[in-house]
Amino acid sequence: HPRLAARLGAADGDPLAVVSRRGRAVAPARITTGIRPDTVFMPFHWPGEGRANTLTNPALDPTSRMPEFKVCAVRVETVTS
Repeated sequence: HPRLAARLGAADGDPLAVVSRRGRAVAPARITTGIRPDTVFMPFHWPGEGRANTLTNPALDPTSRMPEFKVCAVRVETVTS
């Protein structure tokens, strides 16, 4: 969201780190008003260092064996070279 980007001093395409207690992923920012200001979205279907699965819980439902929803608390940080 533009408000989060402004707070971080980030522009569209800048690399940002998304950090949870389980890991860290780096991906380019895509700034949009189409998401809530308090929400971060990352794709989780693809491999690589920018994938959300690095950050989330690998737990499965004990009956269906389906993965739990990909929801977790994170912080977003600028990446310095």
